[in-house]
Amino acid sequence: MIRLTIDNKTLQSAPGTTVLQAARSAGIYIPALCFKEGFKPATSCMVCVVRVEGVRSLVPACGLRVSEGMRVITDSDEIRKARTAAIELLLSDHSGDCVAPCEIGCPANMDIPQMLRQIAAGDLAGAIATIKKDIPLPATLGRICPAPCEKVCRRAAADGAVSIRLLKRFAADADLSSDTPFKPSNAAPIGKKVAIIGAGPAGLSAAYYLRQGGVQCDLYDRHPHPGGGLRSEQIDRSLLPESVIDREIDILLSQGIQFYGNTRLGTEIEFGALTNTYNAVLLAVGTEVLELAKWSIPIQDNKIQANRGSYRVLNWENLFAAGTCIGSRNLCVRAVADGKEAAKEILNHLTGLDCEPLRPYNHRLGKLNPDRLKAVLAGASAASRLEPEELGDREAANQARRCLKCDCGKKNNCGLRELATEFKAVQKAWSGELSAQAGDRSSQGLIQFDAGKCIKCGLCVQEAIRNGEKPGPAFEGRGFAMRVAVPLGGFLNEAERLTAQKYAAVCPTGAMCLADER
Repeated sequence: MIRLTIDNKTLQSAPGTTVLQAARSAGIYIPALCFKEGFKPATSCMVCVVRVEGVRSLVPACGLRVSEGMRVITDSDEIRKARTAAIELLLSDHSGDCVAPCEIGCPANMDIPQMLRQIAAGDLAGAIATIKKDIPLPATLGRICPAPCEKVCRRAAADGAVSIRLLKRFAADADLSSDTPFKPSNAAPIGKKVAIIGAGPAGLSAAYYLRQGGVQCDLYDRHPHPGGGLRSEQIDRSLLPESVIDREIDILLSQGIQFYGNTRLGTEIEFGALTNTYNAVLLAVGTEVLELAKWSIPIQDNKIQANRGSYRVLNWENLFAAGTCIGSRNLCVRAVADGKEAAKEILNHLTGLDCEPLRPYNHRLGKLNPDRLKAVLAGASAASRLEPEELGDREAANQARRCLKCDCGKKNNCGLRELATEFKAVQKAWSGELSAQAGDRSSQGLIQFDAGKCIKCGLCVQEAIRNGEKPGPAFEGRGFAMRVAVPLGGFLNEAERLTAQKYAAVCPTGAMCLADER
């Protein structure tokens, strides 16, 4: 066995072991992107660099074999700077969005591309589950939301945005009319209670998500029925009938949420009693905030003052506020989003997880030039944008296929995105000509290959050799112009789904995904 020291920890490793393997076996973290256990190290991404005593430059740990007496440092300002630079160099040649513009444009950050894929496949049950992960009142919003998602849809620049709001309404209406409308699974009770003052969109949304977290929720409102501004006389009832509101809210409340109507704070129920009885209180009172000042709730310019970047009321431990009462734009979808985010913060507070999570890195392509847009359009349906009266099952599926699939198929498990988040990488730290452009996609059998997201790690090339795939992925060209491609324009094995799954599994980015998942 070989003795070495990594971060002042003495280890023993077998001859032939790499520093990366030795560190990992000892529970020492070294990030890596182009390396996968069981494959030959490529030493191409340079994310796993370490400092070795006696060696002038940093060395990639994935290809360095251990030696007797070796002393290794895996983390320092110098090393982190080098790793960040390596990640940012990869990002400089990355042509693709992590998250689609429509999802970014939605205040609730709903996974719109996933919904569209499910509707295109006729999977309305899956679509409503996707929708309600972020929007608990989709039949309502599908009628009155101003659809900011459609304003940033890339297809709008060509022949009209995808009818996202209409498709959301289509899936939601189908769910409302079913005998078993969708209800999310709720966690086991955690023994905590939250009072929510105001049963408008923000309060209803907060209750919905708190309930899923195992929290008992009681909704109080001065009006006899829940809904808040949704029942305003300013809303066209031919567009949003009361029956839709009633049905959707009834389903929401049926998940164990108690509603107390005709209950005015300070009259039927005292503020002090709430704060003493409940583990937390959420104020979702819309614009009716002035009377709250009597309880020392900080109010300025008719808005409740919250901690910066938080939903917690200033100078209060267990008091939170959401919706227009804290200055959010007067959009129903924004109120719903506020309720969801406030619920997360309250749940974290109640469970002792009051830490700020890292904001995921998001690579953005921005506006495509006409040639790039044309290339991306080639992979989508040529159907026209639809209006409400034109929608049926077939029309909905065709409309959903108009999606340009801007999002990344691996946005939730992309190694490059995870490391860019960890090291707080900057997308445009380096500039230069891209080796591949957005729209350079090919569906090769069961695999969709997106050249703009390839980091040239060669793992798929090794996988092809392992599986005897002929033709399979190989390197073409030399230097910076080198790229992964199938020789002579061939296609990957169309018959072997297992092989296709292996290619998708070894790819550390969204360059290779299963075609039926895109």
